[in-house]
Amino acid sequence: MKKKIIALFLAAAMSLSLAACGGNAPASSAAPKGSAASGQTKTAAPDQDLVVGFNLDIQSLDPHQVSDTLSMSVLGTMYEQLVTFDENQKIVPMLAESWKVDPDNLTYTFTLRKGVKFHDGSEFNAAAFKANYDRCMKDEKLRQYRTVSKWESVKTPDDSTVVIKLKTPNVTFINKLALFSIVSPKALEQGAAALAKNPDGTGAYQFQERVEGDHVTVVPFADYWNGKPSVNSITFKAVPEDGARVAMLQTGEADYIYPMPATQAPTVDGTKDIKVVTAPSAIMRYVTLNTNLPQLKDKRVRQAMNYAIDKKAYIKTIFNGYASEVHSCYPPTVQYYSEQTPYDFNLEKAKSLMKEAGFENGFELTLWGDNTTNEMKGMQFIQQQLAQIGIKVEVVPMEPNTLSGMIYVEPDKAKINMWYVNWSPSSFDADGAVRNILSYPMIPPTSANTAYYNNPEFDKALDEALVSTDTAKLTELYAKAQKLVWEDSPWLFLGSDQVIAGEKTYVGGVYLGPDGKLDLTKVKLS
Repeated sequence: MKKKIIALFLAAAMSLSLAACGGNAPASSAAPKGSAASGQTKTAAPDQDLVVGFNLDIQSLDPHQVSDTLSMSVLGTMYEQLVTFDENQKIVPMLAESWKVDPDNLTYTFTLRKGVKFHDGSEFNAAAFKANYDRCMKDEKLRQYRTVSKWESVKTPDDSTVVIKLKTPNVTFINKLALFSIVSPKALEQGAAALAKNPDGTGAYQFQERVEGDHVTVVPFADYWNGKPSVNSITFKAVPEDGARVAMLQTGEADYIYPMPATQAPTVDGTKDIKVVTAPSAIMRYVTLNTNLPQLKDKRVRQAMNYAIDKKAYIKTIFNGYASEVHSCYPPTVQYYSEQTPYDFNLEKAKSLMKEAGFENGFELTLWGDNTTNEMKGMQFIQQQLAQIGIKVEVVPMEPNTLSGMIYVEPDKAKINMWYVNWSPSSFDADGAVRNILSYPMIPPTSANTAYYNNPEFDKALDEALVSTDTAKLTELYAKAQKLVWEDSPWLFLGSDQVIAGEKTYVGGVYLGPDGKLDLTKVKLS
């Protein structure tokens, strides 16, 4: 890989220089994908080895276990599903050429693509899909167990046919299936520990190496069914410090970075063969409030905390304007969005609610979050805002894997107060936007309802929507669910930032989705 190696003193110097420059509000639109920004002269790629700089290390190489979009981006180069999303978030064929649905909305029959091989050389067929289903059904700790446990059965009449029967009609089924990656049965036989170290799918790229905490490298799969990729390798590097990540792009050590820090985006766009790409996102920024804590049980306290947060200042300070307010528990880019009455910044109202709830003098809390530059900056903003109503917040940044270990514990072991976090539904459906993070059965360690939010009426609305096929009924039920969450305020509702990436002008074919997930299957360096 012929990339320049960045010196530490250079990264530090550039970080300080960029931070001092500041930035303007974002432009109304970025340069079109695959074309140079206005006024730039496109230069040739120095090599055919793509380096992508991420702000975090990935969680796992086990596709049945991951939930974060960065891990999905990496695994998406190696693994595929029966169906996938196109760039308009519509379901399209992938390893299934076609499918049909019975009138009862319970039975789905998929015709599989022929001539597809796993990286180990074995053939993809119906039995391979069934092996993945069996694996996830046997292990309730796997995240994909929640998907397959809703299926009544999987049958394989022949090598090219998979029949999935659901227990009940499920409006999210086909979207969730787009997240169900298919692993080689030979790899599954080796066990979870081996799979986590040696991925084996049908994707355009195959695994080469992982250095935990530093990088993952993949190389083209010569027998890929849809044609061998054009680049020689893709390396995903974990670079938590924003300034260092931008400096890598400027010097050429990286060809693409995500996320591009919003504070630096206007400064670097159009310079040194760099263009900044932005788009509306499905990302929700929020802080979970542990409603089991005595000081957070009363919803008046939680509402007061929302009134104490100046969302406009948050967007300007943390995202340099590359974000928008969200007046619900998920952004307008997700289906069935229902706008609620805003918690506009109002300190007097916040203080009044605190007094009504018996906490006029405030209390102390801890706030957990990732130890990346922007996350820590966001936590410090929340700390300053809540201090205005007497809530003293201790900011506790952690390495992501450490944080995950602290969060996904049994309820009686939970020490969490608040969690500064973001979430986007990779399935792009309303249920996916809220169930895993707000439904009571999804409290840790099952999933990420770290507010320990418990409203049976909310859970009932979600469950009724799940089995409905009536659009009007779905609109009504999801609007009700959003209203309940908004009024109960188990979160601090902060906003939705745009997805922002930085790339060299010689990079083409990268698709950055609204959920922040990268599709690199068509990437070219020219």
